[in-house]
Amino acid sequence: MLYFMNDYSEGAHEKVLNALIKTNMEQHVGYGMDEITSEAKMLIKKRINRLDADVHLTVAGTQTNTIAIAHFLRPYEAVIATDLGHISVHETGAIEATGHKIIEMASKDGILTPQMIDAAVLKHADEHWVLPRLVYISNATEMGTIYTKAMLEALRKTCDQYGLYLYLDGARLANALTCADNDMTIEDVANLTDAFTIGGTKNGILFGEALVITNAHLKDHMRFSIKQRGALLAKGRLLGVQFKALFEDDLYFEIAKHTNEMASLLKNGILELGYTLVASPSTNLIFVVLPNSVHDKLKAFCHYEAEHPYDENSMEARFVTSWATPKEDVLELLKLLKELKEF
Repeated sequence: MLYFMNDYSEGAHEKVLNALIKTNMEQHVGYGMDEITSEAKMLIKKRINRLDADVHLTVAGTQTNTIAIAHFLRPYEAVIATDLGHISVHETGAIEATGHKIIEMASKDGILTPQMIDAAVLKHADEHWVLPRLVYISNATEMGTIYTKAMLEALRKTCDQYGLYLYLDGARLANALTCADNDMTIEDVANLTDAFTIGGTKNGILFGEALVITNAHLKDHMRFSIKQRGALLAKGRLLGVQFKALFEDDLYFEIAKHTNEMASLLKNGILELGYTLVASPSTNLIFVVLPNSVHDKLKAFCHYEAEHPYDENSMEARFVTSWATPKEDVLELLKLLKELKEF
């Protein structure tokens, strides 16, 4: 069976595993207060050129988003996001469960625009509504699209106009920053947002996300929030070891390049075969209009997502490449897509 279901099912990159094995029997203090975790955090701060940033290592993306947003907002404050954002559709109402409403703006490509923020703020006019306070975006988005530097600068300007925080979910940030369409650096992300995450789970480690806070007003007592919500890992050094391995010699970016290379090979091959894409992705999430006749046969040979009908004759299928996807698997999938289309 071929596997194009997601980008986090493999274990971890060899360098990460070796680092875990090497430090396995070492004794360290708990809860991320160890020397290795401090070294990992400093590597991140130096890489983003923000030694003033606070860095917190947590286990999972939903956990990180929930803790961060709940910590940043007062009870009556709300989040502006697209209706395709991860917090909107893939986190089981976690943000709402903390008491914060998500103001969802319709988007076909997962991109949030300044005009959408304008509309959300103007609609929520007084104390009878929730107060918009934080803008949530993903880079890369859940449709595989990305923000350019000009787009992020425009969002920053709009957030400053309304006194909003700008929070970037970077579960797939490495993919966004290493794709051919990108013109932004991780330093740009750090300087243009109030807080952002650096995803490791989907980029070569067993588990882990780094929450980076650059706005001084949002930093205080974050470890209290992390602990209260059950996310202060006793064996915190396991996160530190993995992120240290990722940010030594820029492994974080190097392995993401392979993800994007395999995605480009797959995307171009799909287009050459005459299939239609649902969106125009820059990274490793490829949404394809797949005829039901092809889907019915392909699912016996390949794991992928096809949960939603596109129309009465086709499905909206999602194929995802990862840091560990072999080129041979991409070519085999393209071969199957060609044969089944012609059958």
